[in-house]
Formats: sequence, C-alpha cells, structure tokens
Amino acid sequence: MKAVVVGAGLGGLGAALRLQGAGYDVSVIEQRERPGGRAYRLAEAGYAWDTGPSLITMPWVLEETFAAAGLDLHAEVRLRRLDPFYRIHWAGEERWLDFSGDRDAMVAEIARFSARDAAAYDGFIAALEPIYREGILAAGRQPFLRLGDFVRFTPAMLRLGAAWPLWRFVARHFEHPRVREAFSFHSLFIGGDPFRVPAIYGALVYLQVLDGVWYCDGGVYALVEAMARPLDVRCATRVERIEHRGGRVRGVSLDTGERLEADVVVHNGDVLSAHELLGRPRPRRRLRPTMSCFLLYLGCDRTFPKLRHHTLLVGSGYRRFIGDVTRGGRLPRALSAYVHAPARTDSAMAPPAGDSLAVLLPVPNLRAEIDWASESDRLRERLVDELERTFGLDGLGASVRVEHRMTPVDFRDELGAVDGNAFAVEPTLHQSAYMRQPNRDRHVAGLYYVGGGTHPGAGVPGVLLGAEVTARLIQEDAPAPRRRRRERDGAAAAA
Repeated sequence: MKAVVVGAGLGGLGAALRLQGAGYDVSVIEQRERPGGRAYRLAEAGYAWDTGPSLITMPWVLEETFAAAGLDLHAEVRLRRLDPFYRIHWAGEERWLDFSGDRDAMVAEIARFSARDAAAYDGFIAALEPIYREGILAAGRQPFLRLGDFVRFTPAMLRLGAAWPLWRFVARHFEHPRVREAFSFHSLFIGGDPFRVPAIYGALVYLQVLDGVWYCDGGVYALVEAMARPLDVRCATRVERIEHRGGRVRGVSLDTGERLEADVVVHNGDVLSAHELLGRPRPRRRLRPTMSCFLLYLGCDRTFPKLRHHTLLVGSGYRRFIGDVTRGGRLPRALSAYVHAPARTDSAMAPPAGDSLAVLLPVPNLRAEIDWASESDRLRERLVDELERTFGLDGLGASVRVEHRMTPVDFRDELGAVDGNAFAVEPTLHQSAYMRQPNRDRHVAGLYYVGGGTHPGAGVPGVLLGAEVTARLIQEDAPAPRRRRRERDGAAAAA
C-alpha cells in the first residue's frame, strides 16, 4: 500500500511516521532544501534560530507519535522543562508576570497585580479542565467529517462557555487588565485574535499548566530531524499536481517530470491552495487565513538579562494592536513582540557570551496594501528602537553581528502560504471542527489532509493530533497489508 505525503512539516512527518509504523510504503515530498516546512532552522557564525514554533506542549502527543513508528522519543531527543514558561513585560511598567506551572508561584505572581484575581485562579483553572477534556482531548481526536458530528459537539461547548469569545471568558474570572491579557494571549500563538476566537482556546492555558512547557535541545528543528530520520524524505522536489480519476486519487506528478503512483495521498501544504494541485476551481466558501509575522533573527555579541527563554513584550493599546494586525490591514501603531532566547537554556544556540534572538512581531497578511520592499527596513529600525527604548534592551542594535529577517512575502514565496499567512487558517468559531478543512477529502477517495489549516488546528500538538486523526482514517479506509494480516490472524485466533 503506497502512501505519498506532500510536505514535510511536523504534521506531514507525524502522519508519515504513523503510516510507516502501520505497514504502509511511505514517501514524503518536500519542496524546500530540508524537511520542516514552517518549523525550519537558520544557522550562521555559531548562532542558530528556530524559524517556526519554539516551544513544546503536550509532550505525550510526541511520545505517542514516535511510539507509533516503533521509536522512543526520549532516545531521539532531549526535552527540558521550562519554568517559568515565559515572562510578560508591559510597556511603561516596572513589574512583570512570570507565567509558571507551579500553582503557588502563579498565584503569587497574580497577587502582585490583584489579590482578588489571585483568589480566582483556582476557579479559572477548574473551569478550563472540562473544556480541555471535551474540546481538546475528545474533539481534537475525532475527524468531524459530518455536520452531525459538530451538532452533537456544540451543546457541551455552549454549556461550558467554550463558544464565548476567549476574552469574555477570561474576563468572567479576572478583573485586572494585565491579568486578563496574561491569560488570553495564548491564541495568538496559533494566529487567533483573543477577542474573537472561541474560549475553547483557553484550554491552551490549561494544557500548559497540566503538562508543562518544554524545550528540545537543538531547538524544535532537532525534533524535525528526529522525525525525518527513519523516513524516505525527498527534498528540493515540488509536487505539481495531485492526480485523480473517477473520484479516486492516483498519485502525484513532480517538477522533475516523474510520476509517483499512490493509493493514498496526504496533503501537508497550505490547505487554502490545495485546490490548485487538484485542478479544481477555488472553493466558493474560502476560509480566512491568519495574520502574518515580521521576524528578526539577531545574532548578538552580548546577552540581555531582562529576557527569559520566552519573553512577551506588550506595547500600549493591546486591543488596538491586535485589531490592526488581524482586521485593520495596517501596521500597528504600538508594537508588541515575542522574543525567543534559547541560549538561556541551550548554550549551543549561540557563541559564548552571545545571544541568538528570534523577535516575532505580528503584522497583517498580504491582503493589506503594504509595500514590504520599502517597509521592511523602516519596520526593522522601529522595532529595534522600541525594544531598546520601551523595553530596556539597551544596546541591542549595536550588539547585532548576524541578522536575518522574514516578512509576509517570504511566507508566501518560501512556504506557499496564501496571502503570506503565518499560522494557516484563522481559528474562529466559524472555521473550526466541521467548518475547517476536514482530514479526509469530501470528493476524492484516497486524499487526506494534515497540518495547521486542517482539523483540529495549528501548533505542535494540534498538527500532531491531526496526524493521528488522518492516519487512523487512512487505516480504516485502506488498511495496509500487514494490518490486514494481523486482523485475519486475530479473527482466526478468536475463532
């Protein structure tokens, strides 16, 4: 049974590992020079940066993915638990909040802002627990192929308040604006506006508290390398067409002129452009892509004590900032950024006494009329100045010895991301579950999807849970010969 996976992102690699472990003959085709997709790596002069996801949550999902292929995650990579998970700084304020997995430490942090809100913490976590259990664990591991699946799921989410806007859900528990911001920003990690996404994404807080936040030595890209090692991954090769006849997938055509026959094809590219590979017209209902990002990768000859491994720097006008980048179609007037400084935990990521900083600034995608050829340099200077002047990273600009950057144009040109989106499909209520891209194509048998734009969604655990759902559907629809033999042997033994 031949399976071809189009794209070697984390979701594609996760699906490939599961299928190979189940007895399928799997090939992975990747257009970039190395596997990883959005989870890529830059390295120069002793500095290294993850260019995609930079933290790991729900490590047991990784353990299950590796185990499905007969591998031990902890024999392949080293994971380190981070505490605090990240530090949040607000512009113009001397205090900050260290987000911790330790309950007492977290309550003490909140109490520095509001004693009332500190007392509400346990109730907030208790309210998130059933949302996590029913919305992430249960719903995230079923495919939602039929409208009825979504209809049956909806009453529980309404009962738990998970369909409310996330900000409203958080505001029911906390009063202080800084505490509300600290417990609602997590949806931004997957491209979601906390004022518009459903409160089911509040479970991102719960899963971090439950299972911790982790770092992989060598960065997330070391995890990509471990996943790709046992697989047949063909890089620098582009799939030009997914072939199908008579309502069934037949294989893929490559830019080399080669054709690969396949019983199963798994698409791990941007789902918003999948119709192009199939030779279909654009869907009448077009899913909305997320915002994009402007990223600076800075190799510095000194360290910055104010930064933790993960640091969020929140500028003035938090709500206005989010509106600007998600719906306003303009560069934000005040800047809020995320900074990843992995050398805090892994000294191999930067030369001695140096820092490799990845600075992520959310920006509008390419639907906005921004001329990035001229705007990129100006925004770079503005961002570095803001980090120095507003957030106290004195001497940052002068310390830079190596620099790379990424704009929405790069997301489009290097990753094939529609409109230069950074996180695939926006995770709104009307683009979730059944109304998101299903894991199985509704028209072509043997064609499946995995990745950030597919159910259940973006983020490392999201795409890996999606890989589990997709691989299970494939095994149910078209079992590999080895699995068929096991089923026959089991039936014979039972008889």
